[in-house]
Amino acid sequence: MDNDGLSNEQTEKVLQFQDITGLDDINVCRDILIRHQWDLEVAFQEHLNIREGRPSAYATESRAPQVVNDRFLQHVFAAQRGPTVPVPSGVGGMIGFVVNYVFNFCYSTLSSIVTAFLSLFKDRERIVTDPLGDVLTFIQNYNEKFPEHPVFYQGTYAQALNDAKRELKFLLVYVHSESKMETTSFCRDTLSNPQVIEYINRRMLFWACDVSAPEGYRVSHSINARIYPVLVIIALRANKMVIMGRMEGYCNAEELIRRMETVVNDNEVWLNQARSERLERDLTQTLRQQQDEAYQMSLRADQEKQRRKQEERDEVLRAQQVIEAELLAEQQRLENIERLKLELASQVPSEPEPGAPGTISIVFKLPSGLRLERRFHSSNTLKDVHNFIFCHPDAPDSFEVTTNFPKRVLQCEAKDDETTLPTLVDAGLKNREVLFVADLDA
Repeated sequence: MDNDGLSNEQTEKVLQFQDITGLDDINVCRDILIRHQWDLEVAFQEHLNIREGRPSAYATESRAPQVVNDRFLQHVFAAQRGPTVPVPSGVGGMIGFVVNYVFNFCYSTLSSIVTAFLSLFKDRERIVTDPLGDVLTFIQNYNEKFPEHPVFYQGTYAQALNDAKRELKFLLVYVHSESKMETTSFCRDTLSNPQVIEYINRRMLFWACDVSAPEGYRVSHSINARIYPVLVIIALRANKMVIMGRMEGYCNAEELIRRMETVVNDNEVWLNQARSERLERDLTQTLRQQQDEAYQMSLRADQEKQRRKQEERDEVLRAQQVIEAELLAEQQRLENIERLKLELASQVPSEPEPGAPGTISIVFKLPSGLRLERRFHSSNTLKDVHNFIFCHPDAPDSFEVTTNFPKRVLQCEAKDDETTLPTLVDAGLKNREVLFVADLDA
């Protein structure tokens, strides 16, 4: 491998790529990495795709865009005389020169006639079944004969067209014909020229195939190739892929560069226009996307604001419902108490006459400071005392009754395991007592 122009990092990537792919030709490794901008991972994936027969990772479309082949829209360059051979001096030299010239002329003419004749019978056999294989086979054979050349596009013609259209690059298409005498000189002297290689690699995609292969034969017909070697430059013009330049026959390196520069300079404006339009579309799309994102953010913010407002309204509603439920429960409780007081009032025993035997006079001190005095019979129970106090309108709803001294709480309500309550006498109450009513809800 020629290391001229490669940095240490690039050389290391070439060696790594050769090691992981197992390719024998290190120049092929270098060309693949150059084609993929020295991205080792992408180049390796592309190599796997090609080896497994899958399309190029760069071109997902398998169908080629239509190419406009109008000679009024393209530069057409005729063949240049090939490298001249000095006429030898002397009669013997002259005779040899004439014989050699006539032989070559006859050979070329006969070869063209035979090729044309055989093509009549081979057209049926030239059905393209493996376009990628045709291209890779040509590249391999070409590398063996002419190691120095521009970087070949390792994909089908359709993929190359799609890549050129998507990347807005010029595509240089070369159809190789081994049977033409000028082909060897063109490949050896022109395509191997360092300036030609540098110019093509820097500005174009370079696709090539042999006309004898089905893929090359099909492309030669699509570009209307008549004289070999033939090169055409294709690029995007007004949203159509157009053949912008046609170079037929032999030309030297300087002339080839001049021709390519003429085509590129005259048509670069179309690619610049397409780039500007694409940039404008991208900017418009980006702006629209940003506007959509801003709208979505604003919409989400409004939705979040509405959600919070709805939550606040729901919270207020729940609080109101809780308050209303509490008020309703309190009202129900008071109604139940009033109903219970009416029921228990009928159960309060009648008050004995003053001075009646067995009478106990009790003074009740309510929490409000009100004093109530009531006579009970000694046989009445503490339950009767409780009902009397409970049914009084100034008494609290929940209370307990205690003695003054010594202070003790009187059990006025029966426990779960009790059926009756003690009488007043059993509770230790005598003729005249003072009892205190304590509000349990206070």
